[in-house]
Amino acid sequence: MNTTNNALKILISIVSVIIIGTIGYMLLAGLGPLDALYMTIITISTVGFMEVAPLSQAARLFTIFLIIAGLSVAAYGFSSIVSLFFEGEIQELIRRRKMQDKISKLNNHYILCGAGETGYSVISQFKRSEANFVVIEKDEEMCSSLANEGILTVQGDATQEKILHNANIDNAWGLISCLSRDTDNVYTVLTARQLNPDLHIVSRAINRGSHSKLKRAGANNTISPNELGGARMASLLLKPSVVSFLDVITQADEIMLDLEDVVICENSEFKNKQLKNANIKEKTGLMVIALKKKGDEDLVFNPSPEELLEEGDQVLVLGKQQQINLLRNLACDLGTRKNINKREL
Repeated sequence: MNTTNNALKILISIVSVIIIGTIGYMLLAGLGPLDALYMTIITISTVGFMEVAPLSQAARLFTIFLIIAGLSVAAYGFSSIVSLFFEGEIQELIRRRKMQDKISKLNNHYILCGAGETGYSVISQFKRSEANFVVIEKDEEMCSSLANEGILTVQGDATQEKILHNANIDNAWGLISCLSRDTDNVYTVLTARQLNPDLHIVSRAINRGSHSKLKRAGANNTISPNELGGARMASLLLKPSVVSFLDVITQADEIMLDLEDVVICENSEFKNKQLKNANIKEKTGLMVIALKKKGDEDLVFNPSPEELLEEGDQVLVLGKQQQINLLRNLACDLGTRKNINKREL
């Protein structure tokens, strides 16, 4: 809006000077409309052509006024145009530097590569979970849109080491590659794994044969949105009651519930306590769904109350994000899972 207003002001000023100059020469020098317009243009442009007629004292004073007015309008127009081009660039540069400074201070954060439809769903989940994350996106317009939402963004190609470093990959905990081509996802996973061997990487797989390639490149898990969507649609027909039940327990009373794991850490108050004595439900309101013992590959669903909670065990719980955050604090879970071998649920 400001850009449009400034351009309109400049145009009105120029037209006004030309009209005033033309009328002035017609009245003071007795010139016809075309000659008067000609005199006005050569005067305000200061090109120095000959006068088309002798000028009286009043006409000469008017010419001086017209030159000053023309120069003033030209200076105003030039400064406005310069500010339109450079002021916005300077503000954008300052914003990017501030954003890069925030990114450099992150630790145990997540990196999302690609902000397409799938990527934006990931962003929504990250925001709802109040997670620290950075988005890498090629499209400049998309980056600006995300930045306007307060989302930390890095513009560039996620397959490039420099761009991943700009996203502070050395201190990141996890990375999600949601690029539109399998080849780009493979390169991104491969590069990210080389830069941070402890990174937990989840990648989108578009073609059926891409899962194995992505895992060989270094992905911990691969997800195919097309396969998941197809399985979901089939389940709605084959197992509608089961799907409805899952929808109910995860969206009870229009409140989204999360299914997450919490690690029992060294200083946790739950350490070396039986599940029944930990009183997780009483203290947090969470439902314990499963337990994974340290070093085991399999989950124990509906664990016995007699199960002993030990350091490194993972408790899978269902509840609101605030409740999960409370349990993380009680369990002293700082989110460091780099040495834990996770499996897809």
